[in-house]
Amino acid sequence: MGRRTHAVQAAALLLLLAFLHLHVAAAADPPFSCGAASGAPYCDRKLPMERRAADLVSKLSLEEKISQLGDESPAVARLGVPAYKWWSEALHGVAWSKGMHLDGPLRAATSFPQVILTAASFNPHLWYRIGQVIGREARGVYNNGQAEGLTLWAPNINVFRDPRWGRGQETPGEDPSMTGKYAAVFVRGVQGYGMSGAINSSDLEASACCKHFTAYDLDNWKGVTRFAFDAKVTEQDLADTYNPPFKSCVEDGGASGIMCSYNRVNGVPTCADHNLLSKTARGDWSFNGYITSDCDAVAIIHDVQGYAKAAEDAVADVLKAGMDVNCGGYIQTHGVSAYRQGKITGEDIDRALRNLFAIRMRLGLFNGNPKYNRYGNIGAGQVCSKEHQDLALQAAQDGIVLLKNHAGALPLSKSRLSSSSIAVIGPNGNNASLLLGNYFGPPCISVTPFQALQGYVKDARFVQGCKAAVCNVSDIGEAVHAAGSADYVVLFMGLDQDQEKEEVDRLDLGLPGMQESLVSKVADAAKKPVILVLLCGGPVDVTFAKNNPKIGAIVWAGYPGQAGGIAIAQVLFGEHNPGGRLPVTWYPKEFTAVPMTDMRMRADPSTGYPGRTYRFYKGKTVYNFGYGLSYSKYSHRFASKGTRPPSTRSGIEGLKATASAAGTVSYDVEEMGAEACDRLRFPAVVRVQNHGPMDGRHPVLLFLRWPNATDGRPASQLVGFQSVHLKADEAAHVEFEVSPCKHLSRAAEDGRKVIDQGSHFLKVGDDEFELSFMA
Repeated sequence: MGRRTHAVQAAALLLLLAFLHLHVAAAADPPFSCGAASGAPYCDRKLPMERRAADLVSKLSLEEKISQLGDESPAVARLGVPAYKWWSEALHGVAWSKGMHLDGPLRAATSFPQVILTAASFNPHLWYRIGQVIGREARGVYNNGQAEGLTLWAPNINVFRDPRWGRGQETPGEDPSMTGKYAAVFVRGVQGYGMSGAINSSDLEASACCKHFTAYDLDNWKGVTRFAFDAKVTEQDLADTYNPPFKSCVEDGGASGIMCSYNRVNGVPTCADHNLLSKTARGDWSFNGYITSDCDAVAIIHDVQGYAKAAEDAVADVLKAGMDVNCGGYIQTHGVSAYRQGKITGEDIDRALRNLFAIRMRLGLFNGNPKYNRYGNIGAGQVCSKEHQDLALQAAQDGIVLLKNHAGALPLSKSRLSSSSIAVIGPNGNNASLLLGNYFGPPCISVTPFQALQGYVKDARFVQGCKAAVCNVSDIGEAVHAAGSADYVVLFMGLDQDQEKEEVDRLDLGLPGMQESLVSKVADAAKKPVILVLLCGGPVDVTFAKNNPKIGAIVWAGYPGQAGGIAIAQVLFGEHNPGGRLPVTWYPKEFTAVPMTDMRMRADPSTGYPGRTYRFYKGKTVYNFGYGLSYSKYSHRFASKGTRPPSTRSGIEGLKATASAAGTVSYDVEEMGAEACDRLRFPAVVRVQNHGPMDGRHPVLLFLRWPNATDGRPASQLVGFQSVHLKADEAAHVEFEVSPCKHLSRAAEDGRKVIDQGSHFLKVGDDEFELSFMA
């Protein structure tokens, strides 16, 4: 215990010294426009934002206008407009990017777990608080004069459709409604809004950008790249899988940015798709913000895809579709010639610029020195604060998923191990940077799993086993010897950023190289069943370990961020009760026979196509979506007194029903109207109890299932989820608001939302509640 206390005190001292170092240098003034002497209408805070933006745009020359349509927008000195950089990254913490510079007095920012692990907590309040911290720290960096922009290109809310996708780690997982919820609350946190309720769209703490719109989830697979890929997607799949997260991001989160993706969808580049950008996002969803391309996506429309016959055509295609700014210099290079050739109009340019300057004004950058405005009190002292770092630890703790715990192999006993020895084996056991995943910045602290375990066990030894996750060169003999001579063994295996990342999709779902052999031989040599900790974003097939009694426990820890090493140690030693649930299906190795390029969600028995994600997949799994163990046992049941479904007749009376080819009778949700849909809402109350022996945080997941999966219905569908903390033997009631129009509907083949006549079953744990939808 004393050794661990000293380790914690030493870490705290290092953190304090680092914190003091961050603040010794004086902060520079952030860039801004409209100082005290300016009387221009675009500086008048009493005027509507749209009028201010229009006034500024009207004062620009053609060349000045075109210069503003790239992610690096130069200054317009004669008008007092500073340069601006649109590209800043903040996926799971403020990161290195063009617009954010963590190389001055501030040299670190809070690094949260990679998003896929944070999602495993199924805790929207946690997601919101993380967004809050990221927005606050971004503003703190800006106010400290170390940023040239506050437009953060996060979150990534593409559905994790295929387990091989290298960027799946960046997403909240495979369920569209869960991804949409993450998008909404994260965006609200970043932009300074409340977690729910009204949105003050004229006052942004920072700007969040939902990416990559849409049907983007392939980077580089067997020679097929994201730049050239044409995603063939049905209206049904667009309506119930690919687009809902973006709809939620805009309508529920109030996102101020959208990024269109590299790929084409049904032949049309997304950045050149007027139906997608203008009709759907701005029209149907009332999007109020700017739309950026992914980087060099405009050039790719001409240079790679050949969709545009000339560079000027590519510029015209995207501006007329509704895109506003190009990440890259393509529009800045070819915009003037596109205008002079008559391919774009002045209004095409001005529309984009009004959107762009409105965002900068909503950020307060045309209100004089930001230090003296609403968010001016956010300074360097709030970056890497103790509160923020505690939240990073909580996020890692709550996301970790216990996949196997045979014969109570975990938690480890602190009292027994204090006088025992432990061997920590594996390429991921003592690598701090690996814990961060991708799109990261310099973390406030850095503690590896091995370093954290040293605080618990006096006699701890680390053996790498493989030089890296690829594990094509290994020293199995040394690892086996270490395992045989230690009292306990913990293996840290999995993937790294050479195996999965942007532009790198996997070809195999197993552990890379010789890892599986290393794990099995170490388990055979160990005195007791070993503990296997998997550090990876995407799922891996560990059936061999699941079925091996010499592997006592399996823990998935994603890429757990700056506090990940500490969190893993706390879970292994029972200082934290694991409660995370898998946000993706873990498929067997055989799934790689399915082409990654096949975008269909639904199974096709006639061809043997198995479908994708828990909603449609018909095949064997290693672990299911929503799976996760705990050191405690929980029970769930519907509380009959609280669950009160209304009469469904009032919502569909007088409506014309349609019948599918399979004979299913259904009602069009749009025809029902908002008033009828509101009348059908009802509460579903679940009693959940922690039967002990430990206190713990527990996600309660409410699913819908239909009697059968005809007409493209999902096998099951997540309706809602909440995270509740319960003491041992404590019970609580958790209430879900069920909206039949939203939760009980499905997408028809043409994309319309319909509700089917007949039985619908709400399910929580092993308990079900039947709701009959009849005229």
